[in-house]
Amino acid sequence: MTYLLRIDVSARGSASHSRRFADEVMEPILSRLDIGRVVCRDFAHEPPGPIDEGYVRAMLACTSRETSIGVPALSMSEQLIDELEAAQALLISTPVHNYTVPASLKAWIDHIVRVGRTFTSTPTGKVGRMADRPVVIVAASGGYFSGGAARQPDFFTPYIDAILATIGIRSVTHIRLEGLSRGEDAVRQTYQDAREAFASWAAG
Repeated sequence: MTYLLRIDVSARGSASHSRRFADEVMEPILSRLDIGRVVCRDFAHEPPGPIDEGYVRAMLACTSRETSIGVPALSMSEQLIDELEAAQALLISTPVHNYTVPASLKAWIDHIVRVGRTFTSTPTGKVGRMADRPVVIVAASGGYFSGGAARQPDFFTPYIDAILATIGIRSVTHIRLEGLSRGEDAVRQTYQDAREAFASWAAG
């Protein structure tokens, strides 16, 4: 495991708050974890394709890396899984869309969460097959979805936590940028809160 895998999701480019904050914290993450290289994926420009019938058939038939290699329908899935497996840590910057993950991030999840490949199904539940590693998720929202100011449900945080735990990754830190459509004071406050949350993680 030799690099930080960074995934950017927002389609807003340089106007994206989640990308901007990820830029701010990337070097401190590299320093904190002693990582020398970054591998980037930009889902705004190159999103993973949605799964289709061919993928489903192949996924159910090929439940190991050995049986999946060379199967065209699983080539993207294998590439994304290999990329994640080799990463020492993961940084995701993303907006919150309609209370949960954007479509491109969900497509990535559908490619990397595979029975027999990244988790095993047992009588007592799913067991992850990946080694744990640090994950920092920067999530931006125009409204509030946590704390006393929340006026919308948060399906994003528990879903991300549950889906990563399914494949064995549990060391997840959430950095929230909320209230970004509520004026300049709210933006300044959420950046301050986010910096404090990140500093707490870095110090730990």
